[in-house]
Amino acid sequence: MKRITIINGHPDRESFNFALAKAYKEGALASGAEIREINITDLDFEPNLKFGYRKRMELEPDLLEAWESIQWAEHLVWIHPTWWGGIPSVMKGFIDRLFLPGLAYKYRPNSILWDKLLKGKTAHIITTLDQPGWYYWLTYGKPGTNQLKKSTLQFCGVSPVKVSYFGIIRTSKEEQRDKWLQRARKMGAKLK
Repeated sequence: MKRITIINGHPDRESFNFALAKAYKEGALASGAEIREINITDLDFEPNLKFGYRKRMELEPDLLEAWESIQWAEHLVWIHPTWWGGIPSVMKGFIDRLFLPGLAYKYRPNSILWDKLLKGKTAHIITTLDQPGWYYWLTYGKPGTNQLKKSTLQFCGVSPVKVSYFGIIRTSKEEQRDKWLQRARKMGAKLK
């Protein structure tokens, strides 16, 4: 059995991202995986890292529970929309507050190097776009994907990190959305 934590970064429970998360979960459960879910929109926490890294903010109970689910997982599935080329602000706040020195990584004394404290975990980023994934890559260089994949997950030791794009959401019809949901279900069933 594989332990998977699904992290949904969309603030709207009625979004297509929630449907994708549900489909992925169904596929993974059918393959015998254990699943935990973090719906960031349901968490009660201050998303602003008020003092930067100068002064530590105490983690709220919801963040402590979320961190426990991240540590428990062998595989992390991040589902979110791409807005203005990046991730939603509440998801950014979640990362800022939780992926901290001493938890997700640790700088070495008197060195520019760091220890990656999330080694041994893998991840899959599933993001929705209002443009084709190839256009997002070719025109903009996929900044939101790079931020989450390279500057956060891989920085903390998560590897490999797979990425799947679903778009164009804005103009999609029900038939296309059903195909995307089937694709997400298959991804879950393959435990990726």
